[in-house]
This record gives sequence, C-alpha cells and structure tokens, in this order.
Amino acid sequence: MVGMVSSYPLKLYESSIKESTHFRLKFLRWTCAPAALRFAMLFSMELSGKRIAIFVDIAYQEMELWYPYYRFQEAGAECVLAGAEAGKTYASKIGYPATAQLSYDALSAHNFDGVLIPGGYAPDHIRRHANANHFVKEMDAQGKLVASICHGPWVLCSAGILRNRRATCFFAIKDDIVNAGAKYEDAEVVVDNNLVTSRKPEDLPAFCREAIRVLVASPVLAA
Repeated sequence: MVGMVSSYPLKLYESSIKESTHFRLKFLRWTCAPAALRFAMLFSMELSGKRIAIFVDIAYQEMELWYPYYRFQEAGAECVLAGAEAGKTYASKIGYPATAQLSYDALSAHNFDGVLIPGGYAPDHIRRHANANHFVKEMDAQGKLVASICHGPWVLCSAGILRNRRATCFFAIKDDIVNAGAKYEDAEVVVDNNLVTSRKPEDLPAFCREAIRVLVASPVLAA
C-alpha cells in the first residue's frame, strides 16, 4: 500500500513531462515548417461547419464516392451517405459496402451545404426516386453545391436542372445531358456557378478542388 502511494507523484511527474514534450514537439514542427506548409496547416479545415449529402445505391463507382467522402472530411466537412433506405448497405461495382445513414425522404435542402452524386450504375437507380431528384433540384435552386461525376449527371437530367447549363459527364451519356438541355464540354471539370461536373475517376483531383472552392464561397448554415 505504501509503495502504491509513493509512486503516484512520480506517475504525475512522468505524465507532465510527456505532455510538455508533446507540446514542444508540436511547437517545433509548426515553427520549423516552411511558410507554405504553415499556411496549408492553418487552412486545412476550410470546410468546417459544412454538411454534404452523398448519394449511394447499388453498383456505385468506388473511387467516385469514397475519394470525395474522405477529401471533404479531411477539410472538416460532415459527409452523410443518403440512399433509398436508411440503414441499408449498398455494394459497389466490385462489392465494396456503403451504408446509407439517411433516406432520400429524410433530406431537406435547408440542412445541407452540398450534394454529390457519384457514378457507376448507381445513378440509374437513384434517379428512380422522386425525393432524390427533388432534393437535387432544391439544392440547385438555393445555389448550393451540386457536384456530379461520370454517370452521375443522369440524376441531374431527372432533376431538370441542366437546361442552358455548362456540364460534362462520361462520354457514353453525352447525348442524355445534351437532350436535357446542357451545353456539353469535354473537360476534366466544368463549373457553372454552383454546378460542378466531371467525366471519370481520373478527374477526381480537379473535381474535388472545384467542389471545395464552391463550398468555401458559400456561408456556413446557421445552427
């Protein structure tokens, strides 16, 4: 018992030394970092307070969902997977699972800063749900981010938001978006105000960069 009591101050001392050393290391890492890196560290959470809905359904394209999901999270955003049925797990084209946190009918444009529609064959299933199309239309009407890649613009067609808008997509559905009224451009990313579109997984760096730029330019929703 005596040994246990006498060792307690020593443990406190060791703990304080560890905390002090940890703080000093963090401070040194900050002061020794190049100016450009310090700037990046300061602004790495530029999406703090933003909330983004990401649609999911069967046969979604893995990279086009998870790359933006984690990139937006890294920048401080809250990402919410939404599908036809809350709690249901949807398999990607290669079987990778994604579980919907909310259903389309539980979404409200007032509660989100952006919506992202990945590609694969999922958009052909997503567009069959009127609530999904309505949510996209409302987000666009409020000037909030609508980001879509690959086959994702199929949902934009069904939402009726492409007329006289500049957009791109996977080449196989070019006729679909043109018939929906879009001005098609073959580019890695096309930005038309709040609408951000890209063609394929290789375009993801540019796609996410422009989506983040649109999100940053918009005010954070009131709590």
